[in-house]
Amino acid sequence: MEKFKCVIIDDDRYAIDGLRAYINEVPNLELIKTYQNPIEALVDFATLPMIDLILLDIHMPQITGIELAKEIRSKTKKLIFTTSYTHYGYEAFEAQADGYLLKPYSLTKFTSTVSKAFAHIERKYTPPSKDQYFFVKNTNDHLRIVKVWYNDIVAVESKQNYVLIHTVHKDILTYMSLTSMAKMLSDNPDFVQFQRSFIIAKSHIDSIVGNTVKMDNSLEFTVGDLYRTAFQKFVHHKLLRTGV
Repeated sequence: MEKFKCVIIDDDRYAIDGLRAYINEVPNLELIKTYQNPIEALVDFATLPMIDLILLDIHMPQITGIELAKEIRSKTKKLIFTTSYTHYGYEAFEAQADGYLLKPYSLTKFTSTVSKAFAHIERKYTPPSKDQYFFVKNTNDHLRIVKVWYNDIVAVESKQNYVLIHTVHKDILTYMSLTSMAKMLSDNPDFVQFQRSFIIAKSHIDSIVGNTVKMDNSLEFTVGDLYRTAFQKFVHHKLLRTGV
């Protein structure tokens, strides 16, 4: 299978983490480097070999993504801009961009945009036919109704009468019990409860040390006593072993 080498340039660590999670879902993509400092990226690209794809934020300090793209466009086969702003369309066209992702974007939108740039892009799984998102009122944002994509959920944390939904892009606080959320997520095999106060997405686990689990947004929790047997079975099933 052909692998396309990717570089992310974004001053927002959470945005990088979100893109990293998305790239991990596309077998043809391989992330080789990330930059939070665009000047560092500019210096490095003077000596880097040709890259297949750069995912480049537009609004950054010191130098904008548009300005940076003009300097490094010849060092990448494909360029996709990521931004929270809608008014950069013409500048992106001038910079010979192959795609434009408006934050926040879903895994489906990411894959679709990359697929338009490359042929034969594959997903690790086929999206379910059921709804892939839901809406909640975000208490952290004046009860604004926001869309939450199932694939974006890293974990759901109980906060008394509320739940804090940790996603790859932001945290959303909404009035709901963890029990209700567990019922809603019960049909999705990616979600599991290994601690009384947390439901997590297994696909977003970054590392495990003993009974401490670190998610790919840096959230950490300790597996509860009641859940350790199930947790150990999960790790045993997923752990690759060497030798005969």
